[in-house]
Amino acid sequence: MPPEKGHWRIENRRIVRIPTTPEECGLCGCWQLAAVYRDCFELGPKKRKPEDAIGYYASSIAYGESTDEGMLDYIRGHWAGIENGTHLYRDVSFGEDACRVAHRTAAHALASLRNLAVGLYELERSEGRASKAGCKSQSRLMTFAKAYKMIS
Repeated sequence: MPPEKGHWRIENRRIVRIPTTPEECGLCGCWQLAAVYRDCFELGPKKRKPEDAIGYYASSIAYGESTDEGMLDYIRGHWAGIENGTHLYRDVSFGEDACRVAHRTAAHALASLRNLAVGLYELERSEGRASKAGCKSQSRLMTFAKAYKMIS
């Protein structure tokens, strides 16, 4: 795939895919495995050393249903959805990236509570009851009794 330029960097991605079956790899519904090699060169004023990474993926899309470029687009779209969806709520509304809780159990508990708050907000929004102010304001108005009533 040609290099992509954006966000003050150039990123090259290459993919290697292999067909598999759920029985062979032990993952229900998995029909192919992929490894994506990424190398990234910073262009901005704060140039960092070039970075490279390999990401491994299991997919329910059959090997013959997509090309290498198509799989790279699916993977990129998946991460874009996460970054612009759930992570956006969790970071912007609840300041997750700035949270410095170091104890693993406490960090997991906080992440679960943030996910619950986002889920409750989405329920309210889907039923047209969420305020226009957004997830953070809606979460501040949420009481335990109201949340319990929604999920039970």
